[in-house]
Amino acid sequence: MITFKLKPAKEKYIQILLVIITYIMIILRFLLNEKGRVSPDSIRYMRQSEIFPVIDNTTAPLGYPLAIKFFTFFELDHFWSSKLVGLLAYTVILIFAYRKQFFFKELMIISSLFSFVSIFSFTMSEEMILPFVVIYFYIGRQIINQKYTLAKGSFYFSLCLIVMINIRYSGLFFCFGNIIFGLMNFRKNYWKTFGLSGIVGILFYGIYKFTFIDYFNEKYIDTFLEIGLKPTSQLLLELFQGMATTFNPFIHIADPNGGIINYGIYGIGFLTMLLMLFLFIKTKLSDTEKFIVIGSLVCIVFSYFIQYIYSVNAIDYRLMAPFSIGIWMVFFRKLFTVFGALTYTIGFVSLSVGFLFTWLSKGNYLENRKAITTFLKDENLMHSKLKFYVKDLEDNDVQTAELISTVNPHIYYTFTASDTLKNDVLTRYKVEKKISIKKNKYQ
Repeated sequence: MITFKLKPAKEKYIQILLVIITYIMIILRFLLNEKGRVSPDSIRYMRQSEIFPVIDNTTAPLGYPLAIKFFTFFELDHFWSSKLVGLLAYTVILIFAYRKQFFFKELMIISSLFSFVSIFSFTMSEEMILPFVVIYFYIGRQIINQKYTLAKGSFYFSLCLIVMINIRYSGLFFCFGNIIFGLMNFRKNYWKTFGLSGIVGILFYGIYKFTFIDYFNEKYIDTFLEIGLKPTSQLLLELFQGMATTFNPFIHIADPNGGIINYGIYGIGFLTMLLMLFLFIKTKLSDTEKFIVIGSLVCIVFSYFIQYIYSVNAIDYRLMAPFSIGIWMVFFRKLFTVFGALTYTIGFVSLSVGFLFTWLSKGNYLENRKAITTFLKDENLMHSKLKFYVKDLEDNDVQTAELISTVNPHIYYTFTASDTLKNDVLTRYKVEKKISIKKNKYQ
């Protein structure tokens, strides 16, 4: 066993340094990006926040948009509010883990991994659900250790599950994880708490669907429920690629054009998964660790099979973050047992690789934001409802719309080519013939 120990004072300095660098990297990750780390989904979230209480879609629950909306009351716009949510999510994880002495060192390193730095800097709901996933695992530990009664444990568990479902619909998968873990331990006195809270979460989602989703979008199921979207051969390949990048501690993005570099990226992730499997089998897992691992794996399995009937993005590090964080927690606990303080080097190496990647592909969001603001003011569009034409959401033109959304989030896509003839419909050409936008040359 190669255990490297540090004096508590020195270890504390290393922890403080790791946290400071992580905060800096989260901020640099979106400032050194040409569009501030937003995506087509980000536009929807910021628009939902902007127009609330008007509901224009039910593609995602209201938890994240309302969190963005809350911080706009402090004179922040929707873009900066979303970034504050990400920074606060990271802060809440650290404070909660430290005060409860619950996987604090492990979560500190996990948050410094480049993939999680990217999530905390991204205008996406995954950043907001992560603290509640950690709280969810903590509640599970308390129940397993009989710190809560059946009533108290069921209440806390159910409340946490309901909050997660209100942030991301995939929070529903944790409900099934609860039920399955409870059934696997039906001989133990705490199994009823897991099963009952899981059922409550599922019932809540059913009520939510009929009272909110169906009320505002009667065609929701017809739109998103579709059998046979992708063949199994494609889904299995995407599963391997998604899991290999999700569990790569250094690089979470593969080259979409292929190439030899992807063998290294997928290879590191695959070897990490093998090491996880080895450590989980070789070392005895506590009941809490079993709950965390089993619950996470159940969610990953559901994420895979839902693709057969529900239109979602391919599995990747972002979609898997709420489900991978638990496996990372147990993995790093095992690494601390074997390597001691040397485990911190993974966090520092990941941050270094992340900084190199960010610097080589850097843009300048603040400069681009200034240019877009000038354009919108000159065109009297700062507070108007906007339409932007793209061929599809994979088109590079969408990046101009994403940048516009960080200043005026009240923007919708149109996919009808004839709309480009209308004066009130924007295109990348109409925008970029009047202003210059600096773009990442490595895209």
